[in-house]
Amino acid sequence: MIDLYTWKTDNGFKALHGFEESGVEYTLKPVNLQEKEQFDPDYMKISPAHKIPAIIDHDGPGGETVSLCESGAILKYIATKAGGGLYPSDPLQQAKVDQWLFFGSAQFTTLAQQYGFYMVRNPEDVPAGKEHYTTVLTEMFSILDKHLGDTEFMAGDFSIADISIYSDTRIYGDDKWIGLADYPSLKRWHDVISGRPAAERAWSAFE
Repeated sequence: MIDLYTWKTDNGFKALHGFEESGVEYTLKPVNLQEKEQFDPDYMKISPAHKIPAIIDHDGPGGETVSLCESGAILKYIATKAGGGLYPSDPLQQAKVDQWLFFGSAQFTTLAQQYGFYMVRNPEDVPAGKEHYTTVLTEMFSILDKHLGDTEFMAGDFSIADISIYSDTRIYGDDKWIGLADYPSLKRWHDVISGRPAAERAWSAFE
């Protein structure tokens, strides 16, 4: 059994979605960011940078206990543990999945979080910041829309790359933010994933 420490954020839902798609059993351990639970000394032993998500696998390789943080690393770990198609065995296909997995975590989510900061969380109104990150995130949506015009999923078959990118698309694809009306291929992909039972379970986990 794996303990999953997470909360209601883009990265937090990535891990939940990955577990639900993989079928790997887990126990949900909420870390309430509003209550600053991520700074608890015991939690920081698991995630030294006090970020979510994080996991503890009590039955890791060789029977060892494995502690891990960072959403991309967690997605690869549980997909590999589960076997199957979420992370392919072919090295070339792995590289293609990794490309979009890392795009999701290193670029898309990072920029989406900055957009969210200026549009929602910043106590000061900074029009230049809002304009800049709206332009940047709109460009990200355009990149994804163009790519998905030629492929059903991010790297061929459905994989952890899709899970990595879906989270912020779901949040900021809402009409009150960037929206998806101008990105038909991205919307088609988003709607397909939204209809997956695992996605529905993951995004209702805190209800």
